[in-house]
Amino acid sequence: MTNASKLYQFINCKILRNHRIVKEDIWVRDGKIVNPERIFYDEKISADVKIDCKGLLLAPGFIELQINGGYGYDFSFIENTEAGIELVSKKLLEHGVIAYCPTVVTSPVDVYHTVLPKLYPRQGGAHGATILGAHVEGPFINKEKKGAHPANCILDYQNGISELERVYGRLDNIKIITLAPEFSNSSSVIQELKKRNVIVSLGHSTADLLEGEEALEAGASLITHLFNAMLPFHHRDPGLVGLLASDKITQEKKIFFGIIPDGIHTHPAALRIAYRVHPDGLIMVTDAISAAGLNEGQHKIGQLDIEIRDNKAFIAGTNTLCGSIATMSECVRNFMKATGCSPEYALESASLHPAQALGIEDQKGTLNFGADADFIMLDETFEIVSTWISGQLVYNRTTDL
Repeated sequence: MTNASKLYQFINCKILRNHRIVKEDIWVRDGKIVNPERIFYDEKISADVKIDCKGLLLAPGFIELQINGGYGYDFSFIENTEAGIELVSKKLLEHGVIAYCPTVVTSPVDVYHTVLPKLYPRQGGAHGATILGAHVEGPFINKEKKGAHPANCILDYQNGISELERVYGRLDNIKIITLAPEFSNSSSVIQELKKRNVIVSLGHSTADLLEGEEALEAGASLITHLFNAMLPFHHRDPGLVGLLASDKITQEKKIFFGIIPDGIHTHPAALRIAYRVHPDGLIMVTDAISAAGLNEGQHKIGQLDIEIRDNKAFIAGTNTLCGSIATMSECVRNFMKATGCSPEYALESASLHPAQALGIEDQKGTLNFGADADFIMLDETFEIVSTWISGQLVYNRTTDL
């Protein structure tokens, strides 16, 4: 019998399943969570390996939809790309991230052609988190809401999908595209991207609510870092923020939104508003940059020099925020503190919700039977103790598992 086909039983644990934390064992075989009833009544066998979880909480592993890099590497770099991807993928395991979309910010065309072919989907393991495909944030955004994105690289898509193909090259490795929907041709471009199974996220935009709703009708299903780099809420025209309460949302046309609960980018009151208005669509993202995991000082994001001061990231020489240096586990704890939400909700907004946005909720973001055995163990303070991919231990804070 190979290790892969062994039956593992995780005992003495609490698990998060179907929005509830319950005391229950987890059974794993061939990298999947299995139904113990079949083991008891059909196969009538016992576990090959029992793992004592010592009362820890088991939850689905985190899924990160927007992360620009970390540990000195940026996904917009064209040098040492493979080594950088390996480094970030490995380090993410320490923070409970089992899968992610490496994010490339607005860059020159040659950067996309060099980097995107290397950000192909791949299975995770002890070497690092699963890569689900790239998130390209720009360059088809509005210069008025560019944030830290270099203005000289921002483009429009007047020529339709052919312009995206020219800039990105092949779209095969792209999972999410952030674009501004207020430009002509947006509906046709969004429709074509949806046909190609690319998720369209709205962001870095001056779009009003009507333009946002037209993008939703065309197939957009995500908003990039809500409240940041978009028009502020106004009672006569709430802009993209108003999509959270739009009557255009249906069972078929859902809207999800990323939000950065790093304690800097989004005020606690704004977190509470988003949570109370549209809790089913909320997705935690870190928007972490290359300086995440590094000490204070000057670093780089895309084509720009950045500076870390007082645990914040700025464009060098300015007070313009350009990204987060928080981890996903920190964001989960920050969000619980700011909103008073349940631990179940906070954990699912970093796992189940992003899986739903990607359409992979049957495989990831859940501990349901048949799902991938990608989970984390947390202590009573919601710190990561260990990370597991396909039922195999890939990170361990201690040595007693």
